Amino acid sequence: MSGLDNYFNLSKLNTNIPTEIMAGITTFLTMSYIIIVNPTILSNAGMDFNGVLLATILVCSISSILMGLYAKLPYGLAPGMGINAFFTYTLVLGMGLTWQSALGVVFISGIIFIILSVLSIREMIVKAIPISLRFAIAGGIGLFIAFIGFQNAKLIVDNPATLVGLGNFTPAVILFLIGILVMAFLSIHKVKGALLLGIVFTTILGIGIDIFFHTNLVQIPDSIFSTPNFEVVFFKLDIMSALKFSMILPIFTLLFTDMFDSISTFLGVAQAANLLDKEGQPKNVKKALLVDAISTTVSGLVGTSSGTTYIESASGIEEGGRSGLTAVVIGLLFLPFMFLSPLAGMVPTFATAPALVMVGVFMMQSIRNINFKQFDEGIPAFLAMILIPLTYSITQGIIWGFISYTLLKILSGKSKDIHPMMYVITAFSVFALWIK
Repeated sequence: MSGLDNYFNLSKLNTNIPTEIMAGITTFLTMSYIIIVNPTILSNAGMDFNGVLLATILVCSISSILMGLYAKLPYGLAPGMGINAFFTYTLVLGMGLTWQSALGVVFISGIIFIILSVLSIREMIVKAIPISLRFAIAGGIGLFIAFIGFQNAKLIVDNPATLVGLGNFTPAVILFLIGILVMAFLSIHKVKGALLLGIVFTTILGIGIDIFFHTNLVQIPDSIFSTPNFEVVFFKLDIMSALKFSMILPIFTLLFTDMFDSISTFLGVAQAANLLDKEGQPKNVKKALLVDAISTTVSGLVGTSSGTTYIESASGIEEGGRSGLTAVVIGLLFLPFMFLSPLAGMVPTFATAPALVMVGVFMMQSIRNINFKQFDEGIPAFLAMILIPLTYSITQGIIWGFISYTLLKILSGKSKDIHPMMYVITAFSVFALWIK
């Protein structure tokens, strides 16, 4: 026990093993919804649900344990919400890539992220992106994810006259609405694992309706346990097809989306938990970003979208987690689910869709930091945010946000506000529109 204390500096951090274990359990509960939600989203790209579920668990486990042992920070990692939507709806369904090629894009972006992390170039890129656009992109991805949730539940459907419209109130749609209500209630009362509990409750309610009304809302598996299948998506990435010139934009978008997501998480969580160094910067941020980059690279190899640090880590920190032992506990708790894929696979869409809507709510909180009254900041932020869901493309929202920001700053005589690197990024964005 003293070995753990010495390795993780528990006494120095004013924590102990029981506290770290409880913190790890808390963070696991708050982010465990990804076990079901991530395969649900990626299966729309044609990937095998159980294969992605296994890949998701491997990324969560390996990345979190590495974060704990190497960076010695209490952060959990998993395939990122928003990034998985970009993988499915932009790379595969939007650009027409195979999911194997999309995994190649993930892998290459991870390699580049590792290089940038080692060379410390990432700071220059991050500093170039205006803070208002970072918040707007997060909010826009939140809207996009919520929109996907409403579509999956069929509350929002196609409408020839208005593009979209309200669907019929079928039993599945009603259960979806109940699921949102349950998750909202649990979140309001700060119940740990609110989204996961909501998914379980809605699934059980669906089973109950099947029993009493002889419907077929939930598909019950023949068994609960299964042997992990490493042959479906494991090491199925196509790197060569992702090395084409036309893949520069997707790789760049995936790279900086992952990078911003990670850095904003580190900044926010570290500030709240006072995990700062003497200069007021997040502790071990270089090591943490390197782990994040490795997580993305591993994701491409095992068969899922990019892994990233989860903001839900703040829940475990609120419980007293301060060391890497918290992250190790998080990683270990994911492992048993490798053998429970049939149980996870029975969860219906109407039970996972409410979680997407709630994630959208959480991500939209960032826009409160945008000053919309300052139009040269507010208009680009609004365009980036609204065009992500309306174009069904995270890339397009980001491109229009970059271009409009640079042009409006120049036209308003504030070109000095533009970071030199931003001109390069804007030129790249214009080029991306031209080759589209």
